[in-house]
Amino acid sequence: MAPAAQPLSGPPTSDNRNRHPSEQRCEWIGGQLFAMSPSPGSWHQQIAGELYVALKSFLRHKPCRVFIAPLDVRLSADDIVQPDLLVVCDTQQIKSTHIAGPPALVIEILSPATLQHDRLRKVNLYARCGIQEYWLVTTYPGLVEVLALVDGSYRIAGTYAPEDTLRSKVLPGLELPLEPIFAFPLEGGEPPEYVREASSLYA
Repeated sequence: MAPAAQPLSGPPTSDNRNRHPSEQRCEWIGGQLFAMSPSPGSWHQQIAGELYVALKSFLRHKPCRVFIAPLDVRLSADDIVQPDLLVVCDTQQIKSTHIAGPPALVIEILSPATLQHDRLRKVNLYARCGIQEYWLVTTYPGLVEVLALVDGSYRIAGTYAPEDTLRSKVLPGLELPLEPIFAFPLEGGEPPEYVREASSLYA
């Protein structure tokens, strides 16, 4: 997501915790309210859509379900988030208005505005709440980091570039080629090459 990453004024109360001020998308973390960007960018939406379609296809005829934002996930009385995508494998968690409790898998698509929110606040929150796997997706350059919960904290289970095939322990049998996920036109033509192979200077 693209949060403003700034808490809104005013303490949470039982009356306003379930409402989004002025219809703006919000998240509660530790009882503190954070405003989210009303409109993610086109790269964000393209990647989110491709991931949703790929996961939905894989999960067909399986007990797990994939959801895409906006959808409240109530992790506790003080923690209500809206991940970009999530997979729920316990159907009793699926309520008409929200997901109750930690999903099996959460995916966040990063932007410069979300780095601290997704890499610090949410990493700590998701680990504390027992979410078994957390994918951090960088739109450009394309990258997916898979974090697995081990003894209450996250460890890197895999790092994948667009030419790789992602695998997940939470979703056994998943082999997700990332090239189609990141295959969309770039504004202004080809991107610059920040890092590339070159001949040795000392040969």
